[in-house]
Amino acid sequence: MEKQKVHLDRILDNIIEARIKANLTKMERELKEDGKKDFLQILLEIKDQKDSPTSIDIDQIKALLFDILTAATDTTSTMVEWVMTEILHNPEVKTNIQQELTNVFGMNIVEEHLLPKLSYLDAVVKETMRVHPPLPLLIQRSPDETSSVGGYLIPKSSIVYINVWAIHHDPKNWENPMEFKPERFLKGKWDYNGNNFKFLPFGSGRRICPGIPLGEKMLMYILASLLHSFEWRLPENEELELSDEFGFVTKKRKPLVAIPSQRLSDSRLYL
Repeated sequence: MEKQKVHLDRILDNIIEARIKANLTKMERELKEDGKKDFLQILLEIKDQKDSPTSIDIDQIKALLFDILTAATDTTSTMVEWVMTEILHNPEVKTNIQQELTNVFGMNIVEEHLLPKLSYLDAVVKETMRVHPPLPLLIQRSPDETSSVGGYLIPKSSIVYINVWAIHHDPKNWENPMEFKPERFLKGKWDYNGNNFKFLPFGSGRRICPGIPLGEKMLMYILASLLHSFEWRLPENEELELSDEFGFVTKKRKPLVAIPSQRLSDSRLYL
């Protein structure tokens, strides 16, 4: 871990130093004038506010960047496996996804700027996160003051867990909650921002996962590429296992093994 930390520090140091030393390009000037800034830019500006109570240093900036990368990659890899599992378990869902992919991309490779058009795949991802929430108990909270919530007294400094798995499987919130049905998310407005308390895969409020935008884009791009470029099947005589293993992240008890076969032509795959 110490060796990995040195390697990671080197990567993040190069990125941060390059940003500090670089002269603003025309595009960056335009973005600055429009008031649009990326996350690193905002953190560096906070760092320069020496007298501010929220001032941070370079080590804290690197820690925040590492948190985002870790949150996005760990949950993304886990959710890719769960989505692929549910798709193999529900062949009609796979058919619908591939039809949508063909309608959007033809038989060409997946292009990132067209991903927002994949409404059905987006619904499949959201339904997978409902059935298999990435963090079943979220990150624990600890109230600064004794308070009352829903008729229960929560003492100051208690450790509070939010059971998202129970919320996502509550029949009061969802019709036939154990059924995998992506169509639930084709109606109405659903997102990962934590504003709808029936669906909280990444939490809500100030403690919401900071890696959501990165994780969402990675997940959609990876899944679209895998499902558009290849056909997938289970190994012969292999039974699909849907049980999970309790932990900080909801992982499959038995890792998924799936066999790909080519769907796009060679020229399209390597274009």
